[in-house]
Amino acid sequence: MSTAYWITNVRLERGYRTENGKIVATDTELAHLLIEDGRIAQIAYGDEAGASGLPVKDANGLLAVPSFQDMHIHIDKTYYGGPWKAVTPVKSILERLEEESRLMPKLLPTAQERAEKMLELLLSAGSTKIRSHCNIDPYIGLKNLEATLAAMETFSGKLECEVVAFPQQGLLRSNQVENIRQALKMGATYVGGVDPATVDQNIEKSLATIFELAVEADAPIDVHLHDPDHLGIFTFKRLAKMTEEAGWQGRVTISHAIALADVSLEEAGDVAEMLAALGISITSTVPVNKATIPIPLLRDKGVKVMLGDDSITDHWSPFGQGDSLEKAGRLAERFRMQDERSLSQALGFITGGKTPLDKEGNRQWPNVGDEADMVLLHASSVAEAVARRSKRQAVVFRGNVVSGAL
Repeated sequence: MSTAYWITNVRLERGYRTENGKIVATDTELAHLLIEDGRIAQIAYGDEAGASGLPVKDANGLLAVPSFQDMHIHIDKTYYGGPWKAVTPVKSILERLEEESRLMPKLLPTAQERAEKMLELLLSAGSTKIRSHCNIDPYIGLKNLEATLAAMETFSGKLECEVVAFPQQGLLRSNQVENIRQALKMGATYVGGVDPATVDQNIEKSLATIFELAVEADAPIDVHLHDPDHLGIFTFKRLAKMTEEAGWQGRVTISHAIALADVSLEEAGDVAEMLAALGISITSTVPVNKATIPIPLLRDKGVKVMLGDDSITDHWSPFGQGDSLEKAGRLAERFRMQDERSLSQALGFITGGKTPLDKEGNRQWPNVGDEADMVLLHASSVAEAVARRSKRQAVVFRGNVVSGAL
């Protein structure tokens, strides 16, 4: 439980500065935030903070932004925190799954330790909300879930966690329906799935089973969909239909959604409108080794798009920094978001949609009553922070400094 105190001399964005009708910079001001019971209780200026008699932490002009969210990661099967190992090349996802069947039991003894190292890395970079997919498979059963939940308990009070019960080897292909059901009883919060066509090889039955599990447990859904082109688009349409039939609007996420990068922008726009109407969100890693799904188009059509790291230093990829701000910057680079407003708005992809200024330049964060979840960093504006991946000084969660220092 946090006690009442002031964070003084916090830099907040006030509005966009224009010249000749064009936005050229962001104006900021120094303010003082009263933190009480995990929330922002007051936003003050001048000498009010010093006269209160409460403890003070001086931010010395650091910029405050909403804390970050990494909404797609696998903390349960990383090499991070252990010996370095590059990726062994394979020719297909099924060959990678075969490798994983041998690897997962070997990694199990250190799964909790490595997961904790990952959470520490993510927190230090500013992420206080994590959605991790956790392997549920025939080779380790529910043991990785036990390790993941234990790691998350270690960070209780420092960040918020969601866990997807993820049948990496295929829900049907590896006969994991009962284990997924048990995982949801143990503490997993989402029903997962992977490529109903190419992995489970039965789109209808795979998706129907996912929804049956979700409805039974009253749980949301997050499905990996890598299948390309019109195979993937067909799967999206069947997923959308089942979402509507189950009444699961606003409770379904498509991870990756690779097929949206393979079709025309017109067709992608039509699919986006379908997804938006049902509240189906998308998570992306903003890949650079393949075509990127049209994220700005999706946003403009009303689809909620979130970013995540996916793999960090594991048998799928040797890369990854655990830095959501780096992802936002990569997104901005990929889609040429180079002006002050576009860079500022890119932050919303890693904050659940929160940005200090809206598109018109009106302040929308922070507000009195908001949860005191923020990152204090060395930047003059959000645009600079996104473009330069600015250094994080301190991370605050529910009013407590949980990483770094002030």
